[in-house]
Amino acid sequence: MASLPALAGRLAAERLEILGGFAVAEGEAGFPPGTRTLLMLGPREPGFWAHLTSQPEWDGAPDPVDRWSRRVIGRIACDFGGKALFPFGGPPYHPYYQWALRTGRVWDSPVRLLVHAGQGLMVSFRGALALKEVVDVPPPATQPCDSCPAPCLVACPAGAITDAGYDVPRCHGFLDQPEGADCLTGGCLVRRACPLSQSYARLPEQSAYHMGQFHR
Repeated sequence: MASLPALAGRLAAERLEILGGFAVAEGEAGFPPGTRTLLMLGPREPGFWAHLTSQPEWDGAPDPVDRWSRRVIGRIACDFGGKALFPFGGPPYHPYYQWALRTGRVWDSPVRLLVHAGQGLMVSFRGALALKEVVDVPPPATQPCDSCPAPCLVACPAGAITDAGYDVPRCHGFLDQPEGADCLTGGCLVRRACPLSQSYARLPEQSAYHMGQFHR
């Protein structure tokens, strides 16, 4: 049986945390048989990037973050009698966007990117645990965008991310220009504009790595 304090301790040792969760109805489609709770996991700051880059997967081979996630979260899932589900490895892909919205701690932001109650627009998921027990999950939070002036709406220097959605080719075109260097080395300016993102201790080195993977 999963013990949330014990699980939280294991996750903390790997610089991970539960970003939200929700109850799964008995027999609900889209989940491993017997699933009653889904917990969504992501980086815990400060300390995630230093921990990750010290692991054996950081060996110069492709996909170190995904390989580390499979090993670490897969092991934790086995130890707690659950199943690890990942946002990569498809198609088909698990519906992480819809799962995140079900937690009551993640919302569709004004620029259509997910925004988290604690991590803002910097939110990312490394995996999810499907558990066979009904366990407590982090409670719903108040939607932060309701009282925010939404600097994210005007932060993109290329006009590629707006309330109309994300123009990915336009973003890549901007990143190819010298003016795109700040986004590449420090992370997306839209994500950085979110007040919650600014209080979240994600290192620029981590954002630069992911921007480099995105813009290849």
